[in-house]
Amino acid sequence: MEAQENQIFINRELSWLDFNRRVLALSKDKTVPLAEQMKFAAIYGSNLDEFFMVRVGSLYDRTLLKNEITENKTNMTAAQQLAAIMPKTAELQEQCDKNVFRLRERLAEVGYRRIDFEKLDREDEKFWKKYFQNELYPVLSPQIIDHRHPFPFLRNQEIYLCATLKAKGDEEVSFGLIPIGSQFERLLYLKKEETVEYGLAEELIFHFAQLVFPKGMLQKKCLFRVTRNADIDVKEGMFDQDIDYRQVMSELLKKRRKLAAVRLQFWNQPPQEIEKYLCDKLVLPQKQCFAQAAPLDLSCFFKLAARLQADGRSELFYPPAKPLQAPAGYRLGREVETHDMLLAYPYQSMRPFIKMLMAAAFDPEVISIKMTLYRMAHDSQIVQALVAAAENGKEVVTVVELRARFDEQNNIDWSKQLEEAGCTVIYGLDEYKVHSKLTLITRKRAGKYHYTTQVGTGNYNEKTSEQYTDLAFVTTSQEIGEEAAAVFNNLAVERLTDDTQYLLVAPLCFKSVLLAEIDREIGQARMGLPARITLKNNSISDKNVIEKLEEASCAGVATDMIVRGICCVRAGVPGHTENLRVRSIVGRYLEHSRIYAFGEGENLRIYIASGDFLTRNTERRVEVGIRIEDRSLKEKLWGLLQLQLADNVNAREMKPDGSYSKVKPGPGERCIDSQMELYEYFSAGFGAAVPEKEPHRNKKAGLWKRLDALLHRGK
Repeated sequence: MEAQENQIFINRELSWLDFNRRVLALSKDKTVPLAEQMKFAAIYGSNLDEFFMVRVGSLYDRTLLKNEITENKTNMTAAQQLAAIMPKTAELQEQCDKNVFRLRERLAEVGYRRIDFEKLDREDEKFWKKYFQNELYPVLSPQIIDHRHPFPFLRNQEIYLCATLKAKGDEEVSFGLIPIGSQFERLLYLKKEETVEYGLAEELIFHFAQLVFPKGMLQKKCLFRVTRNADIDVKEGMFDQDIDYRQVMSELLKKRRKLAAVRLQFWNQPPQEIEKYLCDKLVLPQKQCFAQAAPLDLSCFFKLAARLQADGRSELFYPPAKPLQAPAGYRLGREVETHDMLLAYPYQSMRPFIKMLMAAAFDPEVISIKMTLYRMAHDSQIVQALVAAAENGKEVVTVVELRARFDEQNNIDWSKQLEEAGCTVIYGLDEYKVHSKLTLITRKRAGKYHYTTQVGTGNYNEKTSEQYTDLAFVTTSQEIGEEAAAVFNNLAVERLTDDTQYLLVAPLCFKSVLLAEIDREIGQARMGLPARITLKNNSISDKNVIEKLEEASCAGVATDMIVRGICCVRAGVPGHTENLRVRSIVGRYLEHSRIYAFGEGENLRIYIASGDFLTRNTERRVEVGIRIEDRSLKEKLWGLLQLQLADNVNAREMKPDGSYSKVKPGPGERCIDSQMELYEYFSAGFGAAVPEKEPHRNKKAGLWKRLDALLHRGK
């Protein structure tokens, strides 16, 4: 029976690796411009670094527990998951090496040739030796490790050169170490006629390493990079309840730099004695060591792409597609007074929202602004607007989540600035991360309070709003505003919101509502009535939701899921999920919006939310979503979902075995890139409101005529 139950589940970590495989595939996709392929290779590398620091780090910690808990879907122990992760990672690394080789070949074809420092002619050898001696050698800090010099701490994600050293007459081998940090430019360039040659500083240091150590001592050498566990439990620092929470986070960030090693990368095949020596010192099993031909840190491809951009090689990039700007004189705050608004990033600019916030900072009627802040830009105009509001005497309350992974220091810095400006800063709840995207502007007119509420799927971050697909719903509904005010009041006193009518608020009023919606569709199907579920999110791992979707499939509910990343449910399993289809869209933009739709046509009920169907979102975070009631906005969201289900450029569909296959246009079908189509779909989003007297059926007809044209144009 257990095997029968487990066949619809996919392990969370293995599913994530499959997602990163889809990212890596774009680094060799011929439909993707060359410079963008390079960026996808870099994104793949960055993703894998974080996976090892967080997920593998967490699994490593669990193996140290006396009573190990198994994963609740596939019943794998932490040790079993680690054992399954490592060969998959090695397989991905092998594919990455092949893709990098192809990228280098294509770069050479367009005039950018990689320097192989091991195959220099005499003239180039002389040039680069002089460069090494003048530019790199003076800032290197080599170390000898022997009985008098202990093994040093190796920094997370820093590249090192390790060498075996033996002087004439020595009986034992000692080891030499050269840290290769950020004290010099990593990418080196040399212009030769019509060609630009590029190389990596660590490979140049590798070539001339014998000049660093005493003459004749260096025997063998290799480049390596350590990845360390970065999964910190904030509770570790909360021993003293009177301690400043920011101070706790600062101390934990220092500790993060010293946590256990979870991966060791070698550039090319390492000498056996060096590999064994480093594994012993770092207490790492050999299975967590990976030899690779690709650069140890693939972020170099970001820098190389930037060089191509600077050189004016625009043909190697995606065509420009800047966010649509609002018309001159447009005021979102004024527009939303007459009808609800929906902004879609990055197709539309975030500026109208920022301007609305800044206008509120100077509006004499505004008495307070409240926001939840999770990830902010380093030069945040949103924070500047909040500071301006506080300085103008408004009550400004911000819920700043200091546990936003890898953004902790940025959030600490912003929280200090907000406090100094006179804002009230709340650091969320002890047991739950505050991941919601909620803003409440309160005005007082003629003795009465009026609210403007914004509920979003993405962070208040100007930079990511141009890279991530997200939605922002804005309304002046009094009832929704009152409910948002209650959410903020509950957060202020560290209480969960447990009763809502308009908002979805995790953990108590989120999953239960969506499960009830699925139950409603199951009931429809069992009565022989049309039933449909369409879900778009980043990830799904919640067992309760998966089992409910299995029940829906068995009842005959047609279910489509657009899941970019982790998907722990297997689609198309006979007798279990045969009516469930899963597709992943990985393309130019990172799909980040969450849309949950139940039914269709007149019976359509549709929500947007900040939370996915990961257990951490449904049970251990404060998330906020909202049911969209405005007919035209519902139709826009439904049209967005239909475009993504029609995508045959960026989409990959899951097979019953859990693998994914690329969706391709059929004979005579045109290519549909849903991300680019959505630019046109949302192009009228900043226009004036549709007159209320216009019949809904006419609005619907116009919108669907437009969508139909988008979906069928060119067939």
